[in-house]
Amino acid sequence: MRVLVAGASGFIGRELVARLKADGHTVLTLSRSAPTSENEFLWLPSTLDVDPRAVDGADAVVNLAGASTGRIPWTTSYKREILYSRVQGTQALAEAIGRVAQPPTIFLNGSAVGYYGDRPGEVLTETSTKGAGFLSDVVEAWEQAAHLAPDGTRVVTFRTGVVVGDGGAFTPLIPLTKLGLAARFGSGRQHWPWISLHDEAAAIRHLLTSELDGVVNLVGPTPATSQQITDALANALGRWHPWVIPEFAVNLLGDAGRDLLLMSENVVPERLLADGFAFRDTTAEVAIEQLARAL
Repeated sequence: MRVLVAGASGFIGRELVARLKADGHTVLTLSRSAPTSENEFLWLPSTLDVDPRAVDGADAVVNLAGASTGRIPWTTSYKREILYSRVQGTQALAEAIGRVAQPPTIFLNGSAVGYYGDRPGEVLTETSTKGAGFLSDVVEAWEQAAHLAPDGTRVVTFRTGVVVGDGGAFTPLIPLTKLGLAARFGSGRQHWPWISLHDEAAAIRHLLTSELDGVVNLVGPTPATSQQITDALANALGRWHPWVIPEFAVNLLGDAGRDLLLMSENVVPERLLADGFAFRDTTAEVAIEQLARAL
């Protein structure tokens, strides 16, 4: 297949591109600066501008682009960037698909489990209702933009959880844990939906050839709490895990602290499992052990 990837230089994007190439696919990428190879094309998502040559004749488009939610604090201006980088980029791609002579038949658009909001005590599937909060509102607008793609294109919005790998949410956790500063956040009982980087890339590749459309949860098959994840990282790195950051202190970070660290979301990958996807890393502990061995 010819697969166009937006956000190819990011944490998930780099892994996905490497796996797609290993599978024998031709990978095209988008860049905000002057292209440096024949498979790289210019896009300016803020102006809804995409080089049509990137889209015309591609079999699939995978959109992973968006400003990092891990940058704290979320000032008013940065919240706008989190929102518009996702909505404008997605809209630019969806509209470009509708304009070209040979549009891709598949549009896989990144999304997030933040859609569900703080839901302690609930099991959340793809049919669960929207939650409350900043991230939930961002995800709703983000997914709506993806569905601007024409009817002949299969659209999947894959809601990803915390990705276990050397990057993303683990960027601050790994060095702090190595320094013996691993900490529990609040009670530690809140569910953190997780998925290993390996399985994230594998699931996206699975969706390329699946018949699934609409919302698909990309999370691991076994739930884990915040404390289980931080405990597992400390154990895998041979460090103590003695500290607690109380909930009031996390709340000082504003929406970022609440949405990233304190929300409880027991999300299950119901549709992915029903479609026959097999996870390599079935528990957070196994995924974190794999990560520790690679560090």
